[in-house]
Amino acid sequence: MATRMRFLHTSDWQLGMRRYYLDQDAQARYAADRFEAIRRLGEVARDHRACCVVVAGDVFESNRVDRRTVLRGLDAMQTVELPVLLLPANHDPLDASSVYRSAAFRDHRPDNVQVLDGEAVVEVAPGCEVVGAPWTSKRPLADLVARRAAELAPAAGTLRVLVAHGAVDSLAPDPDDPAVIHLADAERAIADGRFHYLALGDRHSALRVGERIAYSGSPEATDFDEERPGRVLRVELDAGGCRVEEVEVGRWRFLPLAFDCSGEADVERLRQELESIEDRSRSVLRLSLSGHLPLHAKVELDRLLADAGERFAAVDRVSGDLALVPDDLDRGALELGGYAAAAFDELLAESRGDGDGARVAGDALALLYRLARDGAA
Repeated sequence: MATRMRFLHTSDWQLGMRRYYLDQDAQARYAADRFEAIRRLGEVARDHRACCVVVAGDVFESNRVDRRTVLRGLDAMQTVELPVLLLPANHDPLDASSVYRSAAFRDHRPDNVQVLDGEAVVEVAPGCEVVGAPWTSKRPLADLVARRAAELAPAAGTLRVLVAHGAVDSLAPDPDDPAVIHLADAERAIADGRFHYLALGDRHSALRVGERIAYSGSPEATDFDEERPGRVLRVELDAGGCRVEEVEVGRWRFLPLAFDCSGEADVERLRQELESIEDRSRSVLRLSLSGHLPLHAKVELDRLLADAGERFAAVDRVSGDLALVPDDLDRGALELGGYAAAAFDELLAESRGDGDGARVAGDALALLYRLARDGAA
């Protein structure tokens, strides 16, 4: 058996992914950085003296990605300068319409890129080989790891990596799904020597689920609920054990932020919190605000959030229980009269109610306050 195998394990690139809350400029940066992440993990692989990079599924967002995405993805893979082995999975299965069968992919595939189609056993170095368990449809009707393991004889004198995609039974949202990967069966196949490491994709957070079984996560964050995104795994495998190290390569962050605002001091604290975040153009905020604010503080908050919307990749406001509570200072500071005073009082009464109408009235009050303070009322 080969004495050692070093390789990089990654997955869930989902090239061509779009996020609905990103504007055109931010979406362009996000798409470009997903290609750049491939180049960065290539640097990691070369620094690690890896023999190859295995991509455990969902290389593309779908089989309908545009030609530009395919070509730019292949250009990025070429820069890795090592074998890059791609597994078709649920986003890009190896069916009749597969992106891997497209003219764009076939005609421009670099020599270092190979699709793990389930047939070939790829020797990446003497005594080191990689096999895949690809998805050939959106809904497999079997545990593809178990099926592929049953086809493999014990790897005598060889270190073998199996690349697969999907949920393991201990994490599956639907344990009755026939495609669930059964960890106990995978561990038995490893013990039998059918393969020596199971490289998994599907989860976008890095997670080790066995001594020789791991999810790499996505090299760039994709959502707010991911615990350890933006990583790849450096794996060193030998007959006696397996060493797995997480390496951070991602630049984007999805940051949920719940904040209590009950006065001007809290608005200032929120300002300082936002100022402390680095690389704001690659940070997506999801803000949930609660508390009670007088009008003059709400106006300052609106200005702060308007500025944040220009500085961050996106600011996604979610429902909170932030209430507008105008005080005597608000009413007296404006020196309103006539129709403006009547409008203020009507909106004030409505803002103290419940539901969407109260929120709309509160926003209108803040606008009226701002216009009056600016001398437009």
